[in-house]
Amino acid sequence: MSLTYIGQQFTIYGGMFFLIGGLIGNSTNILVFSNVRTYRRTPCTFYFLTASIANIIYMSFNSTTRIYGSIYGIDFTSISTNWCKIRQFLIMIFSMITLTCSCLATIDQFLATSKNIRLRRLSNIKWSHRIVFIIIILWFLHAIPSLFFFDISLATKKCGAIHPVYAVYNRIYLLGLLCLIPMTITIIFGCLTYRNIRMTRGLIEQNVDRQLAKMTLFQVILIIFSLTPYSINSIYGLVTENFIKDTNQLTKENFITTIVTVITYSYYSGTCYIFWFSSDQFRRKVKRQILFWRRVNHITPSVAR
Repeated sequence: MSLTYIGQQFTIYGGMFFLIGGLIGNSTNILVFSNVRTYRRTPCTFYFLTASIANIIYMSFNSTTRIYGSIYGIDFTSISTNWCKIRQFLIMIFSMITLTCSCLATIDQFLATSKNIRLRRLSNIKWSHRIVFIIIILWFLHAIPSLFFFDISLATKKCGAIHPVYAVYNRIYLLGLLCLIPMTITIIFGCLTYRNIRMTRGLIEQNVDRQLAKMTLFQVILIIFSLTPYSINSIYGLVTENFIKDTNQLTKENFITTIVTVITYSYYSGTCYIFWFSSDQFRRKVKRQILFWRRVNHITPSVAR
């Protein structure tokens, strides 16, 4: 059994697991964070809500195409120039939106749990609405060059950055913006939030704040788990880029890249389950929303009759 075959099977079954789990989990997040009043008024959960929407779009475009390609051996990005460009454009937008929202949620919890009243006032729902609007515009503009500089390479017959300068930037984007910077920000502000919780005993709405802080800290752990392998593999790829490698070495490296890429899906699909595990309050809200939704679905047909 070859490593290429194992990698294909891991992409299919691992990808389907994360895709289905992600669609269910992120839909649950959207249901809870958009309907529970206490969550609607909280900046942190608004960032969670925005990230969940972005996660669904990201998984729908990224995971489905990879799974389909592994099943049927067809890579549409290597066939269609338009799809090569559009897929990269959408992935760049929504991956950065969800990672930025995770960073903002961690920063918000640092502010919300601070002893300093000026810092606590910066945790404001109106500001969070404006910030999210700005980051959506920012990452949309950031992704526009991919529509011009991504295409099917004549040499490799694969979709990639065809302009040498943009190819260098794309490596920086993959390692820096997509991995190291979000990990660094969430770790730093996660540690500061944890310190605030340990030092502060009189938080306003103490239970709610502590529950959200706990959810945020567990999300930091998820980010570290899901992005660290990809970061290490990306650094290795940059360091050994100009090395001469035989076919066996390239096969091993492609296999590892496949594995760590699928592992990154755990971030985009796993937040609901992290929230469920870390917060009894979130579990109660989920149960109430699901029961309410089921009651509405049972009542509506009887009213229609």
